[in-house]
Amino acid sequence: MKIAIIIPAYNEADLIHKTLDSLLAQTFKAEKIIVVDDGSTDETPQIIASYAEKHPEVELVEKNSEAAHLPGSKVVQAFNYGLNQLNTDYDLLCKFDADLIFPENYLETIKDAFSQNPKLGMYGGFCYVERNGNWELENLTNKDHIRGALKCYRKACFEAIGGLKTAMGWDTLDELLAQYHGWEVGTNPDLQVKHLKPTGHTYSTKAKYKQGEAFYGMRYGFLLTLIASAKLALRKKSPKLFKNYLSGYLRAKQKHLPFLVNEKEGAFIRKLRWNKIREKLF
Repeated sequence: MKIAIIIPAYNEADLIHKTLDSLLAQTFKAEKIIVVDDGSTDETPQIIASYAEKHPEVELVEKNSEAAHLPGSKVVQAFNYGLNQLNTDYDLLCKFDADLIFPENYLETIKDAFSQNPKLGMYGGFCYVERNGNWELENLTNKDHIRGALKCYRKACFEAIGGLKTAMGWDTLDELLAQYHGWEVGTNPDLQVKHLKPTGHTYSTKAKYKQGEAFYGMRYGFLLTLIASAKLALRKKSPKLFKNYLSGYLRAKQKHLPFLVNEKEGAFIRKLRWNKIREKLF
């Protein structure tokens, strides 16, 4: 299987070399590693260029955009920009963050998983963050969910879901749509990836309503949004976020913002979500 990797990067001069070193040291090599420098103001593009000079599989792609980090839109736009520059055929497509250290068997393990299960559409490991000298699970989501930092898609699955949406919640919606189209989503707890920067630490204040807008866009409805908002705010230990999420949902509804899915997909998503809730309760 051929693996193509796209890494959006913005001001990652201190960390991008660690990510690239870990990917270049893999026991199974990627066919292509495109790093999209999204208008960095530090030495990020120069560092990527130095790797590209020594390693033909590494390619620097430069994109200019605003500095504000709005969750979902900026990173997915950079990913899609890199995807448009990809001229290498692939079987598996990875979207990785630029602040990760992968175990050396990461790509080999995901390649084997896709090879062994033709129904597997998405697969990934887990992010770990350093706390008080120990690497601990970045426990912001359920263990059946692949973090947006380390997504890997089978090409046919990626095409079936129509690629990635430029909105917050894209890294949940992709899994829901994959299941809608009959693909399986798998995670591997043995694949422990070091995440060097906590998720969301660079989000701007403009982003506080985006999660609620995402729940609206995925056609959750108010009750599911209420439950999902409470759960996420509890995980992040921030009651204020609960209010922000609900406000975002209600604002989106009032403004009649466009949905991210059609009615049939929305009905499937709601049914899937309610089934998950019932499983946990009973």
